[in-house]
Amino acid sequence: MTRKVYVDVTARFDKEGGLVPQSVIWEDGRRFEIDRVLDVRPAASLKAGGCGMRYTCCIWGRETFLFLEEDRWFVEGKKD
Repeated sequence: MTRKVYVDVTARFDKEGGLVPQSVIWEDGRRFEIDRVLDVRPAASLKAGGCGMRYTCCIWGRETFLFLEEDRWFVEGKKD
């Protein structure tokens, strides 16, 4: 089982008004640059619970889900 890990995200608005995440700042302060956004769609986190806009991102060559739930960003993290 996983948990929701709320993270800080640096993002920009593109010329069409879309929100594009640029980097994720993990709980311990490490910053991970997002190489590219592969997909954006409304979806639920089946592992951690919750729903919102799911950004499928490529970070260091790995596909990762980043969720925007109302006005907070979270990723699926390992259970403590």
